[in-house]
Amino acid sequence: MARVFVYGTLKKGQPNYRHMISPSNGLAKFQGRGRTAEKYPVVITGKYNIPYMLNLPGKGYQIDGDIYTVDDQMLQFLDEFEGCPETYQRTLMRIEVVEWEGKGGAGEDVVECFVYYKETYPPEWVSLPYHQGYDSQGKHGLRYVLPEHR
Repeated sequence: MARVFVYGTLKKGQPNYRHMISPSNGLAKFQGRGRTAEKYPVVITGKYNIPYMLNLPGKGYQIDGDIYTVDDQMLQFLDEFEGCPETYQRTLMRIEVVEWEGKGGAGEDVVECFVYYKETYPPEWVSLPYHQGYDSQGKHGLRYVLPEHR
């Protein structure tokens, strides 16, 4: 089992959350909410309004998201879904626990989780607005376009 931190369309209530709870993709158990220990920029870009965390530690905000424990099958699904390593890259990041589900809590204030982010990106993305949290229905007005509607 591995921990994964999701900050975009895979969070609860977001357009791709269904993939996190589909048994055919593997096991994903919601553990709680967290935020990145370091600041990072999250931008929404492209004709499909996709959120990306850029590899620019120290810029932007501590990013809010959901923490999951996933099995190997789900981790493999997520790698494929995120186009890893071509589109997104997966790395371990320190995540501050904000709220934990279940008995006993996380037992830790900070946990290591896999996160999907962009190592390389067009330079103009750095000038886009940064977001602390992602919501497809957010005030930014950049509604995510599901893959089946592209």
